[in-house]
Amino acid sequence: MSEISLSTSRIDLELKANNRKLSLDRFGLRDSAWSISPHSHLFSVYIDEKVYNPSRLAFNGLKIAPCPEGMKYYIASFEGPGFQIEHHIQTYADTALVEMWPVIRNSGGRGLHLTRLDSVSIEVPSAGCDLLSFESDWGQEFEPRQVPLQGRICLETRTGKSSKGQHPWFALSQNGNEILSGSVAWSGNWIMRFEPGEAGNQQISMGLNDWQFSKELQPNQAMDCPHGLLVLGHDLNEIAQQYARVGRKFWYPHNNLARRLPVEWNPWWSYEDIEIDAGVFRENVGSAHDLEMELCTLDAGWFGPSQAGTHWFDYRGDWDLVNAQRFPEGLLPLSDQVHAAGMSFGLWCEIEAVGSQARLTREAPDFMARRDGQFLGYACFGNPAVQEWAFQTLSRLTTEFKCDWLKLDFNLDPGAGCNRTDHGHGSGDGLYEHYRGYYQMLERFRREFPQVVLENCSSGGMRIDLAMLRNTHLTFLSDPDWPVHALQVFWGASSILAADACLRWSFSDWRGEHRPAQQNFNPHDPDLTRHQLDYYTRIAMLGIPGFSQKLPNLPAWVAGRIREHIQIYKEHLRPFISQADVYRLTGQPRRNGTGPRWCAFQYSLHQENQHLLFVFRLPGAEKEQVLRLQGLQPERTYSIAGFEGESMGKRTGKELMTSGILFATLEEQGSELLRIY
Repeated sequence: MSEISLSTSRIDLELKANNRKLSLDRFGLRDSAWSISPHSHLFSVYIDEKVYNPSRLAFNGLKIAPCPEGMKYYIASFEGPGFQIEHHIQTYADTALVEMWPVIRNSGGRGLHLTRLDSVSIEVPSAGCDLLSFESDWGQEFEPRQVPLQGRICLETRTGKSSKGQHPWFALSQNGNEILSGSVAWSGNWIMRFEPGEAGNQQISMGLNDWQFSKELQPNQAMDCPHGLLVLGHDLNEIAQQYARVGRKFWYPHNNLARRLPVEWNPWWSYEDIEIDAGVFRENVGSAHDLEMELCTLDAGWFGPSQAGTHWFDYRGDWDLVNAQRFPEGLLPLSDQVHAAGMSFGLWCEIEAVGSQARLTREAPDFMARRDGQFLGYACFGNPAVQEWAFQTLSRLTTEFKCDWLKLDFNLDPGAGCNRTDHGHGSGDGLYEHYRGYYQMLERFRREFPQVVLENCSSGGMRIDLAMLRNTHLTFLSDPDWPVHALQVFWGASSILAADACLRWSFSDWRGEHRPAQQNFNPHDPDLTRHQLDYYTRIAMLGIPGFSQKLPNLPAWVAGRIREHIQIYKEHLRPFISQADVYRLTGQPRRNGTGPRWCAFQYSLHQENQHLLFVFRLPGAEKEQVLRLQGLQPERTYSIAGFEGESMGKRTGKELMTSGILFATLEEQGSELLRIY
């Protein structure tokens, strides 16, 4: 018998090897009592209708794999009848975060039938535990659901998109103390099961959703399963900070423009595809330059045939089509104008989707994803030819129009995905192979165009996950952006994403007839006050800020105030957004009017002893609120000031963390932005 320690400075992670068997013997914080059931399984796979986990496989040893500094990478090898499994385990210095996934290889002479793949499988005590998760739909992202951990609970998505229906994240609290969080890093259908185990424990398994899934693994073929993550902490802030720190250092792609966190203008909600044209875009570019914005992104209105009665949505896939009626000289002159103004040029594209009238459906019928013969509306990236076509298409758009930024959208739900068998996958693994192919294409594009930022978007925030965020530089959080909704979404998104991975628009001026009732911002409203505009704009500055406004038409005072906020963001806030730990000082506000009606976020650069405080008073909030800061040095004296001459004196760290700061003068829809240094 031997003990194998995979521990970090924060966790004890112990495996036990005995008689060619391996079990997970301990996974817990070094300074707390959280524990798992002894001999929990690391993983389980279902092959040829039999269940295999480490207790039913021969353990062939553990090796250390090469990895970047600050990470440890282990591979445990197992052998079963006609197959081998390498279970990958990664730990990260100064965190209690563990990443695991099995790779299955057919080492026999016949095909294997795989039907279920649990990348993580553990047992935990369930007494006194509550399970927090986030449900999701368009305009309803990060809707919290908290229930006692008992009986059978299943969190999953079957829409073919990772956060349509449910976000791939959970947090399990133990008697209000330690937190165990988990996530599946996968952009398609995933599942997390919570089921009764032995001795009153609860078994947790998570990985690829087995609904409508199967894979025929041929001899010498291997399958890489989605990554499962487990994180331990004392509270939700500590959990969130670990996700963010590891994401910034090891997961998220980086380039110079992404690191810059550019302030964006996008015409979509103000003009949509109805009013946008070359003249409108040019005029707004001039105004964006005057406001000191740094990125102008041309959204979906650039694309499609020019003939009356046609709609671009039906022609997605024919990405050579530029609407000549709206853009008679093409897009390059617009890109040149943006660059001449010292800004970056972005372009929208829905590279996976294919419209019903697209020429591509006739010229490349083998590209089309179908289920039981029915066209699903997208090109299946399980077909290597589709990957090549998509890469060449994005390369051409980038080169021809000198793009610095691509907004990659996906406005459909693949469901169980493609089940045709004539273009690179089997009948049961089409969705799996689509996402594998999509990741490979994105990785190749980043290698060839390292200077271009890839923005993840999918009907707003319907595909937010840690696999997509390894292949794109940042994610768009939600289409609607009315204030309370935006705060609820950012509070939820910051549970798993760093602030600099989150693109958030300020309260937009929508032209659409079918806009949500709350999406009612009008910059020309004579009753609009400065404190309301500050409130709307500062919410966007919690991450990477964008604006969807008719910039040339803004009242002079509104434009001037937005410009002042942009200057503050660029000169003072960017280091906090890109590097700081985020503390949510209040609970999650709710778009339905419940939950806390004060919302505050503290951003901390601990090494520099610099802190930032965003405070928002929502409609219906009590008049006064005391906010207690976190993570300060108790004996240090801190100055408290705004960025426009405001001063709130000096307090010790101990006073700020125990007595807090009283806010008693903010109006509803009021805000404060303070630095503590």
